[in-house]
Amino acid sequence: MATEYTDLTTLKLALNSTDATRDDLLTTAIAAASRGIDRNTGRRFWLDAAVSVRTYNPQGRTVCGESGELLIVDDIGSAAGLVVATGSVGGAYTPVTDYETQPENALARGEPITGLLRSAGTWGRGTARVQITALWGWPAVPDEIAQATAIQALRLYKRKDSPEGILGSAEWGAVRMGRVDPDVYELTKHFVLPGF
Repeated sequence: MATEYTDLTTLKLALNSTDATRDDLLTTAIAAASRGIDRNTGRRFWLDAAVSVRTYNPQGRTVCGESGELLIVDDIGSAAGLVVATGSVGGAYTPVTDYETQPENALARGEPITGLLRSAGTWGRGTARVQITALWGWPAVPDEIAQATAIQALRLYKRKDSPEGILGSAEWGAVRMGRVDPDVYELTKHFVLPGF
């Protein structure tokens, strides 16, 4: 399963190179850039290959509004195999179907499901738990994430020439590299999980 957000061919095109001697360094930079974006946004942008189960305590993860009670969940990238059940610690779980996925039409827009809304009930209190079986992640890697990864991977690759964080140029002299690339920040800022 590929969990990187760009590929070796894209980086080699950006470098205008077919030199295979750099492939290991570029591949390492791609992996590091992808995981860095995961950490900086608080989420990951690939879709699991198989469904898996996660259990949530609704306490502190629910938002009550006029439409009902919304359970905030990790990114769900597909409705295929989605099963929701409620129960309690150490008890049995009962499937529920009286929920809506939120935001509305998220999957159709290429975004993940991030909440489950029950308009005629609650997700429970005290020892209640919600067990969700799903394909976790994003439906597809967003274009902005792929571009930010390519930029960051090239930046990390070029760090081999600037171990002190300073790049040299005959025209401009020495230039210190900033901590965060402004383009990577702009491309990824709206993907950061709220409160992360």
